[in-house]
Amino acid sequence: MAMGRGSAMVIAMMIVGVLTVSQVAEAATYPVGGSGGWTFNVAAWPKGKRFRAGDTLVFNYNSAIHNTVPVDRSGYSGCTAPATAKVFQTGKDQIKLKKGQNFFICSIPGHCQSGMKIAVTAA
Repeated sequence: MAMGRGSAMVIAMMIVGVLTVSQVAEAATYPVGGSGGWTFNVAAWPKGKRFRAGDTLVFNYNSAIHNTVPVDRSGYSGCTAPATAKVFQTGKDQIKLKKGQNFFICSIPGHCQSGMKIAVTAA
């Protein structure tokens, strides 16, 4: 009988371990701006959503007229991207969130100023 309980305990521990690993491995994917995509006036899009480090944001847009640039707080506030910034321009950019604050703008002149920017905080 003691062997049966020990085996059941081992199996239970294995199940808990698998569930824990699968929860950690599951990262969510969010299309920025929803069905409207990455466009003007999306700054409020993150409100009410819970993001985690490792989640992926997908920026869908017309690559002939927009781009996506990860920036710092200063770049977000001032709508500027440093010369060394990585500029994504596929029209289907997939960017993983890091823990803490994540800022993104469109660096095409006037676009960020017209609301094509988002700030996302990931737990």
